[in-house]
Amino acid sequence: MKRSLIPAVALGALAALAGQGASAEKVRIAMIDPGSGPFAAVAANWFKTQQLAVEMVNASKAAGEHTLEVVQFDNKGSTQESLILLRNVADQGFHYVTQGGSSAVGAALIDAVNKHNERNPGKEIVYLDTLNADPELTNAKCSFWHFAFAPNTNMSTEALTTELANNPKVKKVYIIGQNYPFGQAVSRATKELLKRKRADIEVVGDDLHPLGQVKDFSPYIAKINASGADTVVTGNWGPDLTLLLKAGNEAGLRVNFYTYFANTFGVPLALDPSIAGRLKNIAPYSPNNAGFVGKDFVEGFKKRYNEDFILLGNQAAIASLAEGIRRAKSTDPVKVAYAMEGMKLQGLSGEMELRKSDHQMQAPLYVTSWSRLNGKDVKYDQNDTGYGWQVERRIDAYVAAQPTSCAMTRPAQR
Repeated sequence: MKRSLIPAVALGALAALAGQGASAEKVRIAMIDPGSGPFAAVAANWFKTQQLAVEMVNASKAAGEHTLEVVQFDNKGSTQESLILLRNVADQGFHYVTQGGSSAVGAALIDAVNKHNERNPGKEIVYLDTLNADPELTNAKCSFWHFAFAPNTNMSTEALTTELANNPKVKKVYIIGQNYPFGQAVSRATKELLKRKRADIEVVGDDLHPLGQVKDFSPYIAKINASGADTVVTGNWGPDLTLLLKAGNEAGLRVNFYTYFANTFGVPLALDPSIAGRLKNIAPYSPNNAGFVGKDFVEGFKKRYNEDFILLGNQAAIASLAEGIRRAKSTDPVKVAYAMEGMKLQGLSGEMELRKSDHQMQAPLYVTSWSRLNGKDVKYDQNDTGYGWQVERRIDAYVAAQPTSCAMTRPAQR
């Protein structure tokens, strides 16, 4: 059975919840992501997305008689702080956690949630992973308690390298990324896939830099320029991508950029109009894709916060949890997790499936290009720049899907 993730309600009109039965519960969700530091503004956008998704769920009673609430906890971008917060929220009775700001944090949370649930039957926690893309999280480290709502690196890089391979003008590629599991995975997968798809493409550089610590990317831009690269592939996000693109513009670097997160919070503000057509982004969502069904959410978010809704995983995680609760007819995390695995739902960008074998979301991907607003195939701009993401190609879920080595252990059903 398929169910839409888009509640059919007016955004501003929250339904009255009076008269619910005694069994109705408020399900609290702990968001463990940066509330301070270089990625705080980015994570604040994610939190607002989850807040609005919660409001829409509650207004439409998408979780049945139950309501949701999301509370942000500042992990300061630290793995250790995240583990401390996980213990704290467990003590406070939270059964659902979201996080997406670091694959390293994600890996640590999976281990900690597994241990907590084994030691505390009846107090289990389900981890809703909104953004992390390290493929190990749904392969070697896969867990029944973990659901991934963003395409992993293998899925995105398969699509991105196909685009590169189909572009005869691409001859020399420079790879640059943040030195943590996702950035490392992008580097590894890009080299492996280009070798298979276009052996004539030369990888002329491969740099990994500290996450969130580089303030001046001009030395990296100088290396890219000196390498003779015509194309840059980067998994950078947040300020690291903003500063990289800004430095490239200031140096007059005229190369193609293929990215994973150029559509993220604030990045477009660093873009010079001259990069239009040269900047590509692979993403599971664009409001400019044909048949887009998320108009109410996108326009409501802009009206409420004067910001752009960007990352699908933050909305999809909340809506999927509500649907899991509705199907399970319970807020019990074991029952809800069993109800969620294998679910097929209609999301903002097409049908999505929480694949049972590894809990990795399967959904379409979109190859997009930074383009001037035209009211036709670029109806929505970003950051009020007059430019937005034109969809060049839709990649269906079955094409983007990748095999998994997950060997999941499941708890007894209740």
